[in-house]
Amino acid sequence: MSSPPSPVRSTAVAAVDLGAASGRVMLAEVDRDGVTLTEVHRFANEPVRLLDTLHWDVPRLYAETLTGIRAALTRRPDLASIGIDSWAVDYGLLDATGALVGNPVHYRDRRTDGVSDRVVGALGADYLYDTTGLQLLPFNTLFQLTAELGTPALDRAETMLLVPDLLGYWLTGVPGSEVTNASTTQLLDVRTRQWSSDLIGRSGLPARLFGPLRQPGDPAGELRPEVREAVGADRPVPVTAVGSHDTASAVAAVPAGDGRFAYISCGTWSLVGVELAEPVLSGASRTANFSNEAGVDGTVRYLRNVMGLWLLQESLRVWRSQGLSVDLTELLAAAARQPPLAAVVDPDAPEFLPPGDMPARLARMCARHGQPVPDGPAALTRCILDSLALAHRAAVRQAARLSGRDVEVVHIVGGGARNELLCQLTADACGLPVVAGPVEATALGNALVQARALGVLTGGLTDLRALLRRTGSTRTYRPTADSGAAWRTAAERAGIAAG
Repeated sequence: MSSPPSPVRSTAVAAVDLGAASGRVMLAEVDRDGVTLTEVHRFANEPVRLLDTLHWDVPRLYAETLTGIRAALTRRPDLASIGIDSWAVDYGLLDATGALVGNPVHYRDRRTDGVSDRVVGALGADYLYDTTGLQLLPFNTLFQLTAELGTPALDRAETMLLVPDLLGYWLTGVPGSEVTNASTTQLLDVRTRQWSSDLIGRSGLPARLFGPLRQPGDPAGELRPEVREAVGADRPVPVTAVGSHDTASAVAAVPAGDGRFAYISCGTWSLVGVELAEPVLSGASRTANFSNEAGVDGTVRYLRNVMGLWLLQESLRVWRSQGLSVDLTELLAAAARQPPLAAVVDPDAPEFLPPGDMPARLARMCARHGQPVPDGPAALTRCILDSLALAHRAAVRQAARLSGRDVEVVHIVGGGARNELLCQLTADACGLPVVAGPVEATALGNALVQARALGVLTGGLTDLRALLRRTGSTRTYRPTADSGAAWRTAAERAGIAAG
């Protein structure tokens, strides 16, 4: 009699991680003792303005994804799966033949100006929040699609796919919408985690756009024959649904030991919140503009969007376009020597959302509030990071209060975990220890969900996080002094809710 097959003990998967500023493909080699990540391809994600509209260059992102998958297969011809995550809310429209109807529009485009006010006026803020549990942001998919009502593109469209699902469709030919990203659209029922037919109907949107939903870990097809040829695969390669909203994957890889933590997934945006079993749909939660987004394993990512390092990224772009030679490492060291809390702003002010001259906007905001205008890049960088720490403080405190969840530690994951000054300022502002890392949380969460679907890993999020604690590298920042009064006063100057 033959013995049963041995359980799978290791695997190699590709984690495609598309951020708002750059993308990369990571080769993840996973076994029950840990994960090894190798970056096999990195590329810029630069929007393109065509006439008056800001677009994502999605065809190029797809081409770069193919390059990265080819690089992963070169290293590991036995690649067992591919998973894709990206930012939220943006989408592509497909016609009846599966062809793309227009290039996807960037969420920072101005086409949604005033749209959210019209939709909220028609449907009611209470109804929208009770149905979707989502914070009102002007670029939510509901508002983007509403802005397209009556256009030839929407009239032609048969299917709407969010960015990671769109790339997955081009890889496999199998359409589907992954639930963690779908939950950011303001079109998903927060209780059932299904498309809200009532809201879609009241909004006047075509119901045909919203196709079947997938859960993280579900199969999402196999590479089409022509894709296999393009990437050099000599056999079928599965695509697996992961937490396709990058924050969902990042939160899955927070190396927390128990539930008494807040997280900050920090990059272009800071997503600040706590992990819950059930949504919080109170009037106070709606007023505070908190979201209940779907997480891996049925969890709720109770969070608020904070503008994040976008302010610094856009300032760096402007300074360099003006001919200034700005090294980020030196700039952060100089910012650390600047006086603390000299000038602070609300980073979530609407004028900071679009691309443009961010240093000038920040200077005008400081002057408007009667604060000294930061003099030079170092002072302005300190203003940005002090302000971001204040916003982190407010969001962490609000999340704890509104959810009833005790918070004893704050985990910062993503690119912001590298920013030592920001991590220390956040610890000081929150009055809590900050555990920074992993930097590659999104790719790790993406890879772990794939590995679990393949049978290499077992258990729930607790087990996945325990593996990361055993094998990962983090750094802890502790509050340096009891400076609560200084942060409170600064928050009042910036007009940031105390939490």
